[in-house]
Amino acid sequence: MSVGSLGPLPDLPFNVRTLAGAGVIRPMRPDRVVRVARELRRWGASPAAGIAAAAASRGNAPMVEDEAGRLGFADVHRRSNALARALIAEGVRPGDGIAVMCRNHRGFVEATLALAKLGGIGLYMNTAFAAPQLAGVVERERPTALIYDEEFAGLLADAGDGLRRYVAWREPEGRDRGGSEVEARAGADPTVEDLIASQAGDDLDPPEQSAKFVILTSGTTGTPKGARRTQPESLAPLAAMFSRIPLRARERTLIAAPMFHSWGFVHFSLGLALTSTYVLRRRFDAEETLRALAESRATALVVVPVMMQRILELPEETIRRYDVSSLRVTAASGSALAGPLATRWMDTFGDNLYNLYGSTEVAWATIATPGDLRVAPGTAGRPPRGTKLLIVDDDGAEVPAGTTGRVFVGNEMAFEGYTGGGGKENLSGLLSSGDVGHLDRDGRLFIDGRDDEMIVSGGENVFPREVEDLLAGHEAVKEVAVVGVDDEEWGQRLKAFIAPHEGAELTADEVRSHVKANLARYKVPRDVEFVDALPRNATGKVLKRELA
Repeated sequence: MSVGSLGPLPDLPFNVRTLAGAGVIRPMRPDRVVRVARELRRWGASPAAGIAAAAASRGNAPMVEDEAGRLGFADVHRRSNALARALIAEGVRPGDGIAVMCRNHRGFVEATLALAKLGGIGLYMNTAFAAPQLAGVVERERPTALIYDEEFAGLLADAGDGLRRYVAWREPEGRDRGGSEVEARAGADPTVEDLIASQAGDDLDPPEQSAKFVILTSGTTGTPKGARRTQPESLAPLAAMFSRIPLRARERTLIAAPMFHSWGFVHFSLGLALTSTYVLRRRFDAEETLRALAESRATALVVVPVMMQRILELPEETIRRYDVSSLRVTAASGSALAGPLATRWMDTFGDNLYNLYGSTEVAWATIATPGDLRVAPGTAGRPPRGTKLLIVDDDGAEVPAGTTGRVFVGNEMAFEGYTGGGGKENLSGLLSSGDVGHLDRDGRLFIDGRDDEMIVSGGENVFPREVEDLLAGHEAVKEVAVVGVDDEEWGQRLKAFIAPHEGAELTADEVRSHVKANLARYKVPRDVEFVDALPRNATGKVLKRELA
């Protein structure tokens, strides 16, 4: 039983209290209350409702601050209305797929809101994919339109000849556009600004079917899959998130994580509920992120762990140059957060770090607070309200604390299945995260590795994560990845790829001695290779298949 959109009746007091504490529910002028309630009733729990309600409550307050300037909530509402009308005039219909390949800027925001208003299916393309991957995704998903940044024209040249194409971001004059043929192709496509200028910004009627959003998996272990997700039925997931990560309404959030990825997209959605101001930069740069934080006085920073690492690699005097004392929340997810990195971040910027563990398929599973990360560095935290976590053996039986098993998760945010068919393994309504892990005595989760990464060496089971976390804490190690390689005698052996800090001296024997002094003998890497950097995708995940 639900009351409005606030979730099941038993959870109502918690949800109301938490949402009020975050500022999602707050006192408002009677006329604005009426307008907001009307929009929520018309659109349901949709980004379309979020921007319509935000425009009614915040008007010309800044919603987007990017390299192109500033847009208010009312501006974005009108512009996304006009863009939706223009796409409809171009022949895009409810239920049609719209591929979006944009970096973090207003074009991404307005495209997403427009497709929500027309009832489209948003397909978010990874900006780090190669041309064959992009072409394969378009062939499989068959969108009818493509909204893209001009810089990707070359990569998208072979992706769906029949697609309607629109440019969201033009490269500045004088910048290399990648060749005359590509430039001519992109130059012939109308821009999103052209579309917006061609139509009125009046409100639309809600479509008969709600919009859907397809986030592509990272493709670290194979071909990227499309994970289809509809909007939640209530605001209960928001309450669960805000109860663990203290984001607050009407503040500024710098979203450095790519918004085409689940983690960045989550904060786009949260920002609508909070009527946050999005501070966006198209490309991540460590010092520019600190500068943007200082200038905007943002209270929240959304990152993937490798971004934290790059910021901490800046010279100490560079870090001290920027006043980021406004920062209350650093929200990290997208890849493994090593304990030493978490500790160093908090020692430098204060205890403001929150680590969310999840996946494209299961959404979130656990959240670690600064207190968790201080007491148990490397933990993924505990499940928030409304999420069930189960650690099981190969037979599906729950294992005791301290025992490694497969991780299964269930909540209202889980995906519907892959667009190409199939889904994750289901156990009594819970989905496999694809990882293995264990719980400590206090119920905190630790991820030991992917369930397909286990290495069997001489009959002993080894998960690389434990070795990686140990080596990541070595003062000479900047980043590390451990994989299994074939071995005639042992079946498999461990190989460590290490990128040392600049100027650091480290030998393979020192690496092996360090592991031997802290872990079992069979966990010592027999091979050690030093590299300049590890191969990563756009969300910072190490591409181990390239190393292997």
